[in-house]
Amino acid sequence: MTLPLPQTFRTGDTPLPDIVILTHKLTRAYDMGGEVVRALQGVSIQIRKNEYVAVMGPSGSGKSTLMNLIGCLDTPTSGEYWLNGQKVSDLVDDELARIRNKEIGFVFQTFNLLPRANALHNVELPLIYAGHGARERRAQAARALERVGLGDRMEHRPNELSGGQRQRVAIARALVNDPSILLADEPTGNLDSTTSAEIMAVFRDLHRQGQTIVMVTHEHDIAAHAARVVTLRDGLIASDQLQAA
Repeated sequence: MTLPLPQTFRTGDTPLPDIVILTHKLTRAYDMGGEVVRALQGVSIQIRKNEYVAVMGPSGSGKSTLMNLIGCLDTPTSGEYWLNGQKVSDLVDDELARIRNKEIGFVFQTFNLLPRANALHNVELPLIYAGHGARERRAQAARALERVGLGDRMEHRPNELSGGQRQRVAIARALVNDPSILLADEPTGNLDSTTSAEIMAVFRDLHRQGQTIVMVTHEHDIAAHAARVVTLRDGLIASDQLQAA
């Protein structure tokens, strides 16, 4: 089912209150030794609060570039990006870092956990950077681990956890700041099919609880768990479709 057309957005407009992500004619070009590579060529997309969107596309389609821009890890060459009602496409690096820590939770396929720290301390890390006190950090980290079904594994280190449990810790860490959006980049890339299904069940439950999720994947069976699939090709949106529940 093709997605209904969103509000018509023009330069100078402000997104509607329920739009958490809006890109308007977003472009990103890179100078590769004198040759200009146009990774994104004018992408306009709107994602509402509590949507669950998968971004797909072949290698070189621009999906990773779009993820980096949405995650405030990079800045566009031109165009606008609004996150939760704030125009962030013009912000400098320090301001982008504050937005990342407050508004965005990242989940990567490699987990990126500290090997010598237990699950609770790994989840606490974003709160340490944000300046929260120790008691508050522990309470929030414990709640995040309980949300992903690891309330009984808080004292375990990564080498004492399965691959699926490690990814759950990474998801809890991404959730601990109560972000506006959860960005997942190939979150099942290092997992077997059974464990991948378990992680997709975690995302399903988070979405049902109201979490906005954007997931980059090249696997059609993983994208099938999302409510909406955006496909990129050659730096442009090739399709944007809702999926049957």
